[in-house]
Amino acid sequence: MSSLSRRRLLGSAALVAAAPSLPRPAIAQAAPVRIGLILPMTGPFASTGRQIDAAVRTWLRMNGESHGGRRLEVLLRDDTGVAPDTTRRLAQELVVRERVNVLAGFGLTPLALSTAPVATEARVPMVVMAAGTSIIVQRSPFILRTSFTLPQQTMPIADWAASNGITSCATMVTDYAPGHDSEAAFKRRFTERGGQIPLELRTPLRNPDYAPFLQRVRDARVQALFVFVPSGEGANVMKQFDERGLAQAGIRLIGTGDLTDDDILNEMGDPAIGVITSHFYSAAHDSPENREYVAAFRQIAPNMRPNFMSVGGFDGMRLIAEGLRGTDGNTDGQRLVDAMRGKSWMSPRGPITIDANTRDIVQDVYIRRVERRDGQLWNIEFDRIPQVRDPGT
Repeated sequence: MSSLSRRRLLGSAALVAAAPSLPRPAIAQAAPVRIGLILPMTGPFASTGRQIDAAVRTWLRMNGESHGGRRLEVLLRDDTGVAPDTTRRLAQELVVRERVNVLAGFGLTPLALSTAPVATEARVPMVVMAAGTSIIVQRSPFILRTSFTLPQQTMPIADWAASNGITSCATMVTDYAPGHDSEAAFKRRFTERGGQIPLELRTPLRNPDYAPFLQRVRDARVQALFVFVPSGEGANVMKQFDERGLAQAGIRLIGTGDLTDDDILNEMGDPAIGVITSHFYSAAHDSPENREYVAAFRQIAPNMRPNFMSVGGFDGMRLIAEGLRGTDGNTDGQRLVDAMRGKSWMSPRGPITIDANTRDIVQDVYIRRVERRDGQLWNIEFDRIPQVRDPGT
């Protein structure tokens, strides 16, 4: 069974369904649309999985399970977030054995890249809800993205730094594709604006110790440090930044919003106050759509605050539903992708569009400052760059 391609399976099913004794249209109408949701529910990146899973359930509660005349059925699988081969195997099993109509999730770039060939061969839409490397959507014509790209989020903070008196800045990024993307984007834009980057550091993806890297930053006597780390790692960076006395040495901490992840922001304490980041979503975003979303999310997950990963999952479900409505429930892979391209709506994060040509997301990016309000820490937006595309497209 596992050696058969999805197309051969579907072809065999079509021949059987064509027999006079089987009323194929009635069967197709009754069958649910199956979504294979692959997330890191355990392991070092489990916060990403928990956030997206809660957001998917929030979307279903707010919008119902029936769209385009078909009921949505979500099949959740845990890939632990660290093994691309595991993610690929789960995707293959979901396509061949569970006959899913859509693949979704993908917490990290290597996991999304490992699955792209599966989506292409099976002709199954693949909605990337988290991973942020620019090249992902280029790896399969069946990939669409509702999260973000690192260059899209990084360019605005480089502009902010250059416009606010910062002329020398070190960079510290996690040593994998999104980190490389953010490092290159920050360096390009900041140096174009006249800034200097005397120190570029890359930290391990697994079990990083930031202390020796931060000591090198302090010794370099730069004005600021730009940081990118995966969602969930910001608390460790903040703790060691404080312990090494970088703030006392006059070094400002800036980065993308992964650094001040809403899910763990309160755990960071006073060292986080004043940190400036650029990103596409804050739980404090001031809009009726976001207030409704946050309230509904907290009903599903009372002990969690929705973060940027969650809204990628929430909008990913909206995109799948939009596609089904556009095809009147037809789950042909190419028809679904075509129905999803070019869609626009008002998200909890603000206005978004899935570009008709690139299948990537276009969205507002906000400059935010961590502030304490009513006893809690929040990413408070104070500037907006409208409808930013990935700079590589």
